[in-house]
Amino acid sequence: MPIPEDVTGDEIDKDVRQELQSLPKTLADDVAKNLVMVARLIDEDPERAYGYSKVALRLASRVAAVREAAGFAAYANQKYGEALAEFRAARRMTGNVDLWPVMADCERGLGRPEKALDMAGAPEVHKLDKAGQVEMRLVAAGARRDMGQLDAAIVTLQSPELASSSVQSWTARLRYAYADALLAAGREREAREWFAKAVEADRDGSTDASDRLAELDGVEFVDALDESESELSDETGEGRDDDKH
Repeated sequence: MPIPEDVTGDEIDKDVRQELQSLPKTLADDVAKNLVMVARLIDEDPERAYGYSKVALRLASRVAAVREAAGFAAYANQKYGEALAEFRAARRMTGNVDLWPVMADCERGLGRPEKALDMAGAPEVHKLDKAGQVEMRLVAAGARRDMGQLDAAIVTLQSPELASSSVQSWTARLRYAYADALLAAGREREAREWFAKAVEADRDGSTDASDRLAELDGVEFVDALDESESELSDETGEGRDDDKH
């Protein structure tokens, strides 16, 4: 697959670059460029990102960072079985538990929420950092909802992190998930409160909490372009029945 001229491979994380030092330099550069393309495209064009991940995988399947990137690219394309296999391979190579929550979410994607819940109770969870533990809580709550256990999902999300007033990278998503679960359980007033709290924490627009809040408040958005055209029509008298004789 073609690599844009502005991509040098130096854009990748230094830890990944260090991993690639086990490869011949030319090969390492090629792999690095493909990994850059995966990172660049995974949100806006996951299908192309997946293509670049397959190239990197063909070139360097024994590098953990490559297996991890391939896993995330497959995950973004809802290829959960493939993603899980790649994450497992990366974990075997590194012994790292960071991928545990996304591995559990792959189990959900494969229709195995019970397995995801088993993973949420495994010793590996205690080795995760705070962000990883919150992510695991989100996955566990999602698994409860998959099983139709709404009240259990709500309880799963109730935690010191949810109650905390400090805003972390995961705060908006945690509050959003809690609000969404409350709404699904018919607790609309509480849901509105937590969607509002999610909006407060969502500094980079990672959720659509503001839209959900507006929807609960009965706010309707009007396309600004349509509105301006309507005003112009009124000013010029076009389309008015009373101007027709």
